[in-house]
Amino acid sequence: MESALTLNHFLFVSAALFAIGLAGVLLRRNLIIIFMCLELMLAAANLTLVAFSRFNVQDGHPHYDGQVLLFFIITVAAAEVAVGLAIIVALFRTKETTDVTKVNSMKY
Repeated sequence: MESALTLNHFLFVSAALFAIGLAGVLLRRNLIIIFMCLELMLAAANLTLVAFSRFNVQDGHPHYDGQVLLFFIITVAAAEVAVGLAIIVALFRTKETTDVTKVNSMKY
C-alpha cells in the first residue's frame, strides 16, 4: 500500500492554513494575533509555491525556480516582521492597548 504525497495533498494543507489565517485576520481584534495570522497566510502561499515548484517536472528533473524565489520571500517576510512588530510596539506604547477597535489613528 503506497502513501505517496501528491500535489493535491500539499494544496489542501496550504488552503487549510490560508483559511485559518484569513479567519484569524477577520475575526480577531488583537494586533499581535492578526499579525501572526498574516504570517500564517504567507506561509501557506510559500507552501503552495514550493509544492508547484517541486511537482513541475520536465525531463525527469524538477524545476527549483519557485524554491529559489521562496528565499527572497522569506527575506522580505523577515523585514516585514521587524517593521510590523516595531509598529505594534509603538502603538502599544502610545495607546496602551493592542485592540484594533481602540486604535483608530496613528496620531497620539
